[in-house]
Amino acid sequence: MKVITTKKINGSRQQGFSLIEILVVLIIIGVIVAGVGANFLGKADKARVDQVKIDFSTLEKALSLYKLDNFRFPTGEQGLEALLDKPTVDPIPAQWQTGGYIKRLPLDPWGTPYVYVTPGENSDFDLYSLGADGREGGTEFDADIYHGRR
Repeated sequence: MKVITTKKINGSRQQGFSLIEILVVLIIIGVIVAGVGANFLGKADKARVDQVKIDFSTLEKALSLYKLDNFRFPTGEQGLEALLDKPTVDPIPAQWQTGGYIKRLPLDPWGTPYVYVTPGENSDFDLYSLGADGREGGTEFDADIYHGRR
């Protein structure tokens, strides 16, 4: 039987980990972090898309209230800003709600303003986000996200 002893330095015993033991622990930690991180990255992208859908709902309600008061949606020139401040370009709404229809215009989760076009292709207006890349087109999370389309 072999007995392992430690050296005494200045009257106290010192023990430590070998380089191999430290590397094994670091590799295990790295594998765990990589697995957990990859799982969370996909969730963050999905959460951004969900936030776009929530913003669409908020903007659609504000636009509907605007139309209820003024018998039309804001023009393309007036844009979504007509929900915050009374438009100064024709047609100027006669029944514009004091205080506006929304407290602030949201930006999409990537920091880009939503695009509002009226008349829309298939409805009174089109509302969309340019996606993660901030440009028209794209695939996966760079793809444009349209209100009312899947």
